Amino acid sequence: MALRIMKEEGLERVTMRRLAAELDTGPASLYVYVQNMAELHGAILDELLAGLVLPEPGRAGERWREELIELLTGYTELLLGQPSLARSILALRPSGSHYVRLVDTLLGLLYAGGVPVAQAAWGVDLLLQHGTATAAEQGVRSEAIGAQAEQDAFVEALNDAADSDCPNIARSRHELFSGTGGQRLSWMFDAMIAGISAVAVPDPESSADQLRN
Repeated sequence: MALRIMKEEGLERVTMRRLAAELDTGPASLYVYVQNMAELHGAILDELLAGLVLPEPGRAGERWREELIELLTGYTELLLGQPSLARSILALRPSGSHYVRLVDTLLGLLYAGGVPVAQAAWGVDLLLQHGTATAAEQGVRSEAIGAQAEQDAFVEALNDAADSDCPNIARSRHELFSGTGGQRLSWMFDAMIAGISAVAVPDPESSADQLRN
């Protein structure tokens, strides 16, 4: 019910009062199932994630990185269609069954690529956070009045920058705006996965020693 209202009318129309009216009950009765709006938004996300296709466990093999990028891209694209929900998710910790399954699948793909457990554990949070933030940011831009004019002004400013004043911009001027949105999204995840695979997490013992000193 809540997911349908969000898709048809937007997340701002999903209220306890509206849901109660649709279900022919009182708003107070809904708090038996969800404690607040944040929990309701988490439940909407989980229902949305039910449609996200997950790779079969244990069959990634050498394609683990490609499958990981495809899954993260699919997650981000789901939220690109619901930018208000993406913004809400940035401020909460989803805990629904489909979200938990998504986390488990992402971890499994990282493990399949030989990423150490601690790096995978820290990395999965970073990957989901960036996917969510990307969807939220794009949503803000698409909804903002004058967003295209601001983007055009930014492009023009970089193109008009004098080579002598901004030699590094001059060197990469043609690459700054190259590629499609999909290519940039895949590259973002690929670059992050490479970093997660290569950079070890801090040793908890050494961090504790530093605090004591």
